[in-house]
Amino acid sequence: MSPQLIKIIIPLVLLLHGLGHAGAIGALIAIDRGVPSGKWRSARSWLFPNLAPRSAKVVAITFWGLSLFGFVAAALSFWGLLIPGDLWRQLAMIFAFVSFIGIVLFWGRWPIFNTLAAQAVNLIVILTQLWLNWPPIGMFGR
Repeated sequence: MSPQLIKIIIPLVLLLHGLGHAGAIGALIAIDRGVPSGKWRSARSWLFPNLAPRSAKVVAITFWGLSLFGFVAAALSFWGLLIPGDLWRQLAMIFAFVSFIGIVLFWGRWPIFNTLAAQAVNLIVILTQLWLNWPPIGMFGR
């Protein structure tokens, strides 16, 4: 794959993944207002089943809000619009962990396709940054 194509794909994936967390926030707000939500269900953690519904929603929205902010910041940093250099890598990896943990805590509450797709992106970000250090630093002439 050419460096030019990689330079387009990476930030777009990070941006779309971040914006996907906004969809989860929207679903939680809609559910709270009684709007039919299809396969989306209210926030409830299997690990903390006694957590009050409102508290569970606040925890879930916190995870999704942080993930939204972090992935958008990573994409903007990749493009050099927020933080110059390769700090996008650390942002992407930190917020991939945040998203991963949030999804695990609320496993089974949202459509399985969304859940698995989000976890796949999180794992790819973590693996490529933590173990593979891909794409190589300096690949884009920065």
